Amino acid sequence: MKGNVIVGQSGGPTAVINSSLAGVIKAAKKNGAGKIYGMHHGIEGFLKEDLIDIDDYITGPDDLSLLRRTPSAFLGSCRYKLPQIEGNEDVYDKIFEIMEKYDIMYFLYIGGNDSMDTIKMLSDYAAMKEKPQKFMGVPKTIDNDLPLTDHTPGYGSAAKYIATSMKEIIRDNESFGAAKPTVCIVEIMGRHAGWLTAASVLSRGEDCDGPDLIYLPEVPFDLDDFMEKVKHLAETKSSVVIAVSEGISLADGRFVCELGNSNDYVDAFGHKQLSGCASFLANKVTQETGLKSRAIEFSTLQRCATHMASRADVTEALDVGYIACEAAMQGQTGMMVTIQVNSREPYMVTYNKYDIHEIANVERKVPHDWIINNGTYVSDKYIEYASPLIIGTILPYYAGGLPRHLTLKNKAKK
Repeated sequence: MKGNVIVGQSGGPTAVINSSLAGVIKAAKKNGAGKIYGMHHGIEGFLKEDLIDIDDYITGPDDLSLLRRTPSAFLGSCRYKLPQIEGNEDVYDKIFEIMEKYDIMYFLYIGGNDSMDTIKMLSDYAAMKEKPQKFMGVPKTIDNDLPLTDHTPGYGSAAKYIATSMKEIIRDNESFGAAKPTVCIVEIMGRHAGWLTAASVLSRGEDCDGPDLIYLPEVPFDLDDFMEKVKHLAETKSSVVIAVSEGISLADGRFVCELGNSNDYVDAFGHKQLSGCASFLANKVTQETGLKSRAIEFSTLQRCATHMASRADVTEALDVGYIACEAAMQGQTGMMVTIQVNSREPYMVTYNKYDIHEIANVERKVPHDWIINNGTYVSDKYIEYASPLIIGTILPYYAGGLPRHLTLKNKAKK
């Protein structure tokens, strides 16, 4: 069964999401696909028939190599939630009509939890209507919260950026502290899972003590206890640096960021936009102690720093894209590719595929036994887990002193 391939990117980008796209393209070409289409802005663009002919932009290995060094989602992303099948069959009929119109037999979607839900519903509808098209999920999320996979592509590079930046912040903050310490609070992404904030501990080594406190959303945040710990650290140290997840919340369920200026924006999946946690805590510290404080928000920087991508992450991102496309073209459907680590020293991985129903809408959190010191730090078990994921570097291609990127503005010459 041959036909055309379509691939989309969804949700928050990562430093290596385009490596997965490169993997899909390589597999499609090697396995004899007709045309390769890209969804311009994911399933939302697909529903508008906004499709990209990949051959207009990528004609050979040089383009693929540059694509792998390009941050953000080359095809454009979206946060679009497909409705439930029951009562909305017209939406699904339209999707399959578009697929038939363009002779698309293989549908690949690169994304996280919500994107895997899209694959689940489309493969379910295809099975219900006895459609021949195949659907495969390609894992992607810096949040590292997909189940049944040891880790997700995108996480290693984000962890590398966080650990590097944290180390540099600690070094900078230590420059000032002859009289009173500066308290620096670093806000890191993570709504319900603290994998990203945990990565701040990787800054610790023989030349760096790492952050003084680490707060993850898996454990309720106690504001009074936090203040007591900050006051104690200020009495004993000349520099205080603290890592906090944007999604830390009080025992009553309120996000700490909501204690300051609340943002009521909610996306299509019902997710509140979280920001301002570090700013609120830094202001609180200054008000109650008189110490100078600083809030730093990594925000989107932690997901787009391709210049600091982990080589292991880039390799695995390409592999999962390749394996997913190859599996679809071999007739498999309704699954997501996963990564299994066979050995962390030396680092060795294999790949598997799992039923999408076991993955979609399931969130994996940091194990509680990895969170120590009454919820204010992470253990060596986490360090053993994450250290291999940040190893190696893939250097950018430079022009005029800055990294070059492949964009939709740059059509390949025929």
